[in-house]
Amino acid sequence: MGPNISRRDFIRGSAATLAGTTMGALGFVDLDQAMADYVKPFHLFRTTETRNTCTYCSVACGILIYTAGDRKKGDHAELIHIEGDVDHPTNRGTLCPKGAALRDIVKSESRLQQPMLRRGGSDEFEPISWDAALDKIARAMKDDRDRNFIAKNADGVTVNRWLTTGFLAASAATNETAYETYKVVRSTGILAFDNQARV
Repeated sequence: MGPNISRRDFIRGSAATLAGTTMGALGFVDLDQAMADYVKPFHLFRTTETRNTCTYCSVACGILIYTAGDRKKGDHAELIHIEGDVDHPTNRGTLCPKGAALRDIVKSESRLQQPMLRRGGSDEFEPISWDAALDKIARAMKDDRDRNFIAKNADGVTVNRWLTTGFLAASAATNETAYETYKVVRSTGILAFDNQARV
């Protein structure tokens, strides 16, 4: 999905590649960087670069997401490329095979686009809105906490525990998000609190 390259641009590119290869072979320049500097602009011509975090595991590698389409003009942003972020301290531009295939998560035909609910007695899932899903989760948590909250133990010591519900946090969250999540979860009395990194 790149621009059309004229014969003149092709000859220029070939000459630049030959010059870069020769200079690299003689030790004057970093060959890989010279090639990347030349090829990348063609592949990512007129795209928007967005920094993000890989969604697969707890390592939290940095990624660069490239989308085509001008959002300012109301165009739909289409994902065309994902690569490792060379400025990220965790992975320094590298990605594992799963991270390198992140584009397939977005492009997958089986990817869920909205919350799904299977009602009692039904064998099929039905789509519901985010508001309905969050309301349902909040109601279930409130009802369970009201039934099972332990304010004091057998000795009369205040413990404020809620032992019947657990919370699984995201390992790729920022430190600030992790801190806020921890405070919110612990403020409810939940003790079963773990992280996706250990699951």
